[in-house]
Amino acid sequence: MSNIFDKIESETTTSKNIFKNKIPLDHRYLPNKLVHREEQITDIAKIWVDALNEVTPSNVTLYGKTGTGKTAASKFASEQLKDAASNKKVRVEVEYIRCTDYTTEYQVIAQLCQQLGRDVPNRGWTKGEIVNTFRDILSKRDVFGRKITLIVILDEIDILLDKDGDGILYTLTRTDNVSVLSISNYLDFKNLIKSRVTSSLNDKEIVFPPYGADQLSDILSERAKLAFYDDVLDDDVIPLCSAMAAKEEGDARYALDLLKNAGELAYDDDSEKVTGEHVRKAKDRIEFNKVTEIIQTLPLQQQRLLEAILNLTKNNEEITSGKLYEEYQSISKKDAVTYRRIFDFINELELLGIISTNTISRGRGKGRTNIIKLQCDEELLETTLFSI
Repeated sequence: MSNIFDKIESETTTSKNIFKNKIPLDHRYLPNKLVHREEQITDIAKIWVDALNEVTPSNVTLYGKTGTGKTAASKFASEQLKDAASNKKVRVEVEYIRCTDYTTEYQVIAQLCQQLGRDVPNRGWTKGEIVNTFRDILSKRDVFGRKITLIVILDEIDILLDKDGDGILYTLTRTDNVSVLSISNYLDFKNLIKSRVTSSLNDKEIVFPPYGADQLSDILSERAKLAFYDDVLDDDVIPLCSAMAAKEEGDARYALDLLKNAGELAYDDDSEKVTGEHVRKAKDRIEFNKVTEIIQTLPLQQQRLLEAILNLTKNNEEITSGKLYEEYQSISKKDAVTYRRIFDFINELELLGIISTNTISRGRGKGRTNIIKLQCDEELLETTLFSI
């Protein structure tokens, strides 16, 4: 049997092509210019500029919903900073850590050691040994007599804090020559850290607002020039993708996914054009995948809360906040958060469209009650939680 990839690649190159290059439609792609995030990038640069004078910059926290450009802006600023540092002959290291990949303090510190050139084991040492090794690296000057100024980007820090506590922030903020840039989807993420850590963090905050439809249209137009052949997109494709994504809280990732999936559907149809109908079909395809991705990236306690909602839903029970908390406690046991904190989780899950809440009156003297209902497919939720 001939190689199946050779056959598919041959068909791709000889048939009518839609895409020049799919890479610019990936949300992880870093373009030469980030449109509509110049202000936030400048704000980061104003804080990090101290590193060019061998002064440790202040800590920074970036807030904003998914798809508002936080990761891209921090990576863009880091590339600019490293370029400026090389011209000034100072040593500035910017290390990116995605907290979905490194979920404990030990893993983060070990990864930083390895990125800074020190070979350490991924497990087996005590916390003291790994932290002392990390600090030893930073205490020494390199062969040119330069000290290291280290900036650590902790992306999706909520997940790390929820699973492993705030020890990592305490360690990093108590280490000389280290600045932390935290990226969070939640404005209240500091509720997850103790006051002693909040004090040493002493961060400056930068908020990333959702993109509007016009801004999303500009972003898609720039990427489309790189991704598609000329005259492939119907005139209504980018406006439609932008309008749909604007309704999803201005999520640029969603807009890019819509455009990419629409192009793939057009290609599968052997169409010479990407049309608005392809965009609408792409929306249906993405909605299924989106729920799975959201659930997988939720903090552990919110995943447990969803499991509790799923259990009560399968039992055909009316889900009040009190009944939900009891079920959640039985799942979380000693690791359960407070009843008050559950209301924050409920609000966040409702904003994501996974659940809905409705306040009803029980009648005179009986007060009002919140009724919670699942808004995503039960089987999909169960399969996703099981895979986690």
